[in-house]
Amino acid sequence: MEKNLLLISNSTNRGEEYLGWCKEMIKEFCDRHNIKDVLFIPYAGISMGYDIYETKVKAVFSKLGLNLYSIHKEKDPIQAVRDAKCVAVGGGNTFHLVYELYRNKVMTAISERANSGMPYMGWSAGSNIAGPSLKTTNDMPIIEPESFNCMNIVPFQINPHYTDFFDPKHGGETRDERLGEFLKVEPTMWVAGIREATALLLENGKLTLIGRDNKMKVFRGTMEAKEFSLNDDINFLIS
Repeated sequence: MEKNLLLISNSTNRGEEYLGWCKEMIKEFCDRHNIKDVLFIPYAGISMGYDIYETKVKAVFSKLGLNLYSIHKEKDPIQAVRDAKCVAVGGGNTFHLVYELYRNKVMTAISERANSGMPYMGWSAGSNIAGPSLKTTNDMPIIEPESFNCMNIVPFQINPHYTDFFDPKHGGETRDERLGEFLKVEPTMWVAGIREATALLLENGKLTLIGRDNKMKVFRGTMEAKEFSLNDDINFLIS
């Protein structure tokens, strides 16, 4: 079964409305798959709380003609996933997201549905968990989940919000150096650093980088990191 995934780096660009830059991308993805109802996973939104998070995302989705409902209001979360036509996982803290996915026993259920072709979309933390693990998140480990293992609906790691900006006043590690530490531990794993205002789209067995003209940076082992533009073939990541 072919997968249908929209993995977005970020929800907000500076000076733009929430989900503003990617709302047409979301609408087109849902339209292509005849989606009207979307099950939302707010578990990463620990700062604002689930009710406020649902309201915030629902306001955007309703303007796109989409009915969004949140899993935290469902009596049976597992059945809600099994019945869902599409799942959207919002950004926030990845550790808390993964903790709650395991606590509510829906990590496997979402993975099984997405691997069977159910349309799945996520942004930030919601994209990070599409890979094998959360190990390339940028977030602080505020809570300990049952496991670092995630949905593995793509066979490579994702680093959302990727940047190679270097502040000369900052003496700490760069993002590349931190990803390099991961690659010392897992040298055979591909890592896709997706910059702001870009997303990965997997449909019809083809993986593409979409969004604004902002390159993706790919890492593996001791190989020199390489950048890929919107028009480049990146299907080696899923082969």
